[in-house]
Amino acid sequence: MQLTTNKRFTIALIFSLPMLAQMILTPFGFHLPGGTWTEFVLTTVVMAVSASPFVRSTWSSFKKHHSNMDTLVAIGTVTAYLYSIYAMLAGQDVFFEGAALVITFILLGQVFEERMRKNASSAIEKLLDLQAKDAEVIRDGQALVIPLDQVQIGDIVRVKPGQKIAVDGTIVEGQSTIDESMVTGESMPVEKAVDDAVIGATINKNGTLLFRADKVGDETMLAQIVDLVKKAQTSHAPIQNLTDKVSSIFVPIVLILSILIFMIWYVFLGATVSTAIIFAVSVLVIACPCALGLATPTALMVGTGVSAKAGILIKNGEVLEAVNHVKTVIFDKTGTITQGQPVVTDIIGGQDQVMTIAGQLEAASEHPLAVAVMDKAKELGLAENNSVENFQAIEGKGVTGRIDGQTAFIGNAKLLADRQMSADLQETMTQLQEAAKTVVLVGVGDEVIGLIAIQDAPKPSSKQAVASLKKRGLKTVMLTGDNQLVADAVAKQVGIDQVIADVLPNDKAEYVQKFQQEAEVAFVGDGINDAPALTTADVGIAMGSGTDVAIESGDIVLVKNDLQDVATAIQLSAKIFNRIKLNLFWAFIYNVLGIPVAAGAFAAIGLTLSPELAGLAMAFSSLSVVISSLLLNRVKLNRPSAFAN
Repeated sequence: MQLTTNKRFTIALIFSLPMLAQMILTPFGFHLPGGTWTEFVLTTVVMAVSASPFVRSTWSSFKKHHSNMDTLVAIGTVTAYLYSIYAMLAGQDVFFEGAALVITFILLGQVFEERMRKNASSAIEKLLDLQAKDAEVIRDGQALVIPLDQVQIGDIVRVKPGQKIAVDGTIVEGQSTIDESMVTGESMPVEKAVDDAVIGATINKNGTLLFRADKVGDETMLAQIVDLVKKAQTSHAPIQNLTDKVSSIFVPIVLILSILIFMIWYVFLGATVSTAIIFAVSVLVIACPCALGLATPTALMVGTGVSAKAGILIKNGEVLEAVNHVKTVIFDKTGTITQGQPVVTDIIGGQDQVMTIAGQLEAASEHPLAVAVMDKAKELGLAENNSVENFQAIEGKGVTGRIDGQTAFIGNAKLLADRQMSADLQETMTQLQEAAKTVVLVGVGDEVIGLIAIQDAPKPSSKQAVASLKKRGLKTVMLTGDNQLVADAVAKQVGIDQVIADVLPNDKAEYVQKFQQEAEVAFVGDGINDAPALTTADVGIAMGSGTDVAIESGDIVLVKNDLQDVATAIQLSAKIFNRIKLNLFWAFIYNVLGIPVAAGAFAAIGLTLSPELAGLAMAFSSLSVVISSLLLNRVKLNRPSAFAN
């Protein structure tokens, strides 16, 4: 039975700790009972149980004429182990602890990496959870509740207020407003009537609908989004690990060099077999990859901890390299650049009178924009008393009622057919509409007395965040399902370079792929509809206030929902990745400098490096890497526009 990495690490740690204690406490006179035989037994358990997968991997790579990280681990530890057995039998110094501790350190890094991978998303399962579990269909005049997978194309499906729409279809009876935000990303509920299309998994808000099922099963929009996420998640080629690239060259060189060192000392310099083996083994030990195994996981551990404190969650190590190559940042609009909910932006006319009337009328209304109006009225303290009489909804126009003995109304421009509005208000309404704002009219009697403009406004930090990215030389793009007027207005406010509007959810990933043909792309989003684009992009950045699916699909999550953290995330990722490269340098510098000494090149002047000292140099190499990683805690984050690496 093959043991898990966690169990292999636990075994290695338990059996190598006594030898570590002996290494530390030897100057104080402490020695393990049984001496080198005890070390032999302890190390044998570590090699047999914890190191065996490295050996098998090395053998498999050898048969394919390759070498990798496992090759370094296996060659170094097996050589150290076998030589220590020889030295033990010959009555010489051993370094069993070197072999055991190398395995322990390497497995520690693998345990950390494995835990990071286990935090990977369950985005697809969350997507599937969105769909309705059953549907009420009308067959032969009878209403039947059946499982979702039994709905057939052509079935007439009934959906009541508050229920999820089961599948994609076309309305044949009724009218309502539908919240499509979980699929389209559009925050405004959409009014639907006969012959309008409906999307499965969206929520019916207020009216009962009958619709004909047009797409079921794998053909629905939600199913297509799920399929896109699956493809996107499997389309990323794994990034070649930098250590493996180096190892493929370094390992053969070290092995050849070790053999040459043995031959030179034994054949040409006339040294004894024991002396030649010591020099050869010292070369292998000094090249042992303990620090190499720690270089990446320690930097990731410290770096991701620093970023988490800053409210930025970096999910994996691969994204760090990708961030350094990003040239284009693509944003979703709703909930990413904007607040994600409609708010009142302008009040034209007498504020108190307009909002008092609007607040009281909308308190009894079911219209989607009523929430924005009510929130504003409550904020101004003008919706406390509700004395509306003869409340009446005018289909497709608005609502009316009597307040303090006067007829009052609120609604859209269609109300003007029966009422009057001044030229000034008419001109103002046109200007607001050109600014891509939804305008509602408020009036008393037959006269409009004021206007309320409603818009999903940009977040306060959006403009500065976009400016920060542009200072870095990055191109900014906005993809949205909104109409062109709204998209252009928002883009102009925040400084976006390019706008692509009227984009369907399953098209976002395709647009990302088009931009990827020019350069590496980061996508920033928060909605369910953003999941395919987040996973398709080279770097997916999810807003913390977004849906679980978006958060699970992103490589980086901005917990504080602050768009300025996009720039900070890029800065941090670059710093962490550069620290990994620096660690790899320190991991090898001891090898490069120590190999000539270990090989006996300076033996004539009395400068040699025994296997024990080689092991000590290896320990210093590991220590330097750990210290280098810990220095990430001192990183200064100059928000929002500092990007020095």
